[in-house]
Amino acid sequence: MELRQLQYALQIAAERNFSRAAEKLHIAQPSLSQQLSKLEKELGVLLFQRNTSTVELTHAGTNFVEQAQKIIDAVEQLRQEMADISQLQSGRVVVGSMQITGSHLLPHVLPAFRAAYPQIEVILIEDTSLNLEKLTASGKTDLSLLALPLTEPSLTYEPVGDELIDLAVPPNHPLAQRFANGDHRPVELKELEHEPFIVLKKGQGFRKIVFDVCKEAGFEPQVVFESNNIETIQSLVATGMGVTFVPHYIARARRGEFLPIYLPLAEPIPSRTLVIARRKGRYLSKAAEAFVNTFKETMINVVHPEQ
Repeated sequence: MELRQLQYALQIAAERNFSRAAEKLHIAQPSLSQQLSKLEKELGVLLFQRNTSTVELTHAGTNFVEQAQKIIDAVEQLRQEMADISQLQSGRVVVGSMQITGSHLLPHVLPAFRAAYPQIEVILIEDTSLNLEKLTASGKTDLSLLALPLTEPSLTYEPVGDELIDLAVPPNHPLAQRFANGDHRPVELKELEHEPFIVLKKGQGFRKIVFDVCKEAGFEPQVVFESNNIETIQSLVATGMGVTFVPHYIARARRGEFLPIYLPLAEPIPSRTLVIARRKGRYLSKAAEAFVNTFKETMINVVHPEQ
């Protein structure tokens, strides 16, 4: 049994398709099929049920994949530990990040990290919260910037900052006019019960926060439009299509042609907790540890609202 055969089996299990797996592994599909057949013959069990459209794990295959993932993780951790012990002046950390949140926070973190550790390479993977949790759980990232709550039980995390949530409304909205006329009372959540909401699509962590905040206030948001991009949502709010919630740091960036009006929400002000997540039991390399420390130090002056 070869290490590469374990990697091949894991990729097939992830893709449920030989063609896609071979493409991801950068090998020819016949070679992949041959290696899997060789592995199954050696083990004396069938790992995958093949048919014309899909590839499914057998009972033996499910057990094999679970153990193979542990072996691959152990090999990678051993490499990291040996690199740390030898005190190499180089390293690499693979960081996952929520796309929009990362676009506002990482420009502060990455330059600081590069200045302090110019020898360490950072590989950035941007995706939705749901996909990032899966990538982190499978060891595809060393660390990932996410927001609570996490749904993947195999992850552990370290908080890096709490971020308040603002309300975004169209410039001509009655709440915006009230504020402009000198009434600076924070907006009560109950005032939004009958407002049309524009929200992120499923798979985005902040979508759940929006629904949870409304639920705690005693109503369900009346969703009139969904988007994968919170910048698009803010632009649509600015044109009068509805209202939304926006993480404070994203709101204060205020860029783009169409800008909504951002209003404070009343106590208790909704917030989200940003975390650096990793797989439980995964060895934290010196490079990854340095990145976490730099992130936390930088966020002290970035995540929190202006005082």
